[in-house]
Amino acid sequence: MRKIIHADMDAFYASVEQRDNAELRGKPVIVAWKGNRSVVCAASYEARAFGVRSAIPALRAEHLCPTAVFIAPDFTRYRAVSRSVREIFERHTDLIEPSATEFRNRSRYLYRSMPTKTAHVLKFDIPALV
Repeated sequence: MRKIIHADMDAFYASVEQRDNAELRGKPVIVAWKGNRSVVCAASYEARAFGVRSAIPALRAEHLCPTAVFIAPDFTRYRAVSRSVREIFERHTDLIEPSATEFRNRSRYLYRSMPTKTAHVLKFDIPALV
């Protein structure tokens, strides 16, 4: 039987911001420049509760969640954290398909054919980074 592990990292940029700034934890965080032509790069789960999603106009996000903290994106930092996450996956398999900030592991030969155990290991390893 073939199993696929899908790591959904949709709020990744916002999670990195909350990890690095304790004052942002528990608050709605929107990673975007403010302005007429800007779009949301990522929204924390707290901001998502107000209907804020990636790729919507920043002005709409501000209207949906006026208490949100807007953070300008720091793509250099996000790339570094993403590389660290990928290194965790590579400890378990070389069959990784990155898709933006999501990773799919398409191997059934993990932990001696135990992909479920691998998923549990990843569940605890990755949040330590993000």
